[in-house]
Amino acid sequence: MVYFIVMLLGIFFGMILTNGEVTSWFRIQEMFRFDSFHMYGVIGSAIVVGALSMLLIKTIGVRSMQGEPVVIETKKLGKGTAIGGIIFGIGWGLTGACPGPLYALAGCGYPAFLIALLSAVGGTLVYGLVRDKLPR
Repeated sequence: MVYFIVMLLGIFFGMILTNGEVTSWFRIQEMFRFDSFHMYGVIGSAIVVGALSMLLIKTIGVRSMQGEPVVIETKKLGKGTAIGGIIFGIGWGLTGACPGPLYALAGCGYPAFLIALLSAVGGTLVYGLVRDKLPR
């Protein structure tokens, strides 16, 4: 039942991304060319909501569905974070979509994004295999 609820939430999230034009290749290109504020507004709103959510989780002591306390560990930023961010940004710029909207774009029937989605999943699998050998 939990997986069904998560799937419904994912579909709803995809609908929001699509209707908000966050999955639009043209909107993403406008952002990278500094031609429009639309995507910066969406990303900025997501940062504010994420920061407030993290504060709320830490403040009220949220628990998982299994009843365990949710613990948010702090991480140090290092060389690996910078390299990963650069690779992420290059992929985003080349495909015109970050990983979240890839699912929505593939679901909308754009075959090119199915290739991008499979590449992202493949990259995740490769990362899992070489993670211990990467710089921290």
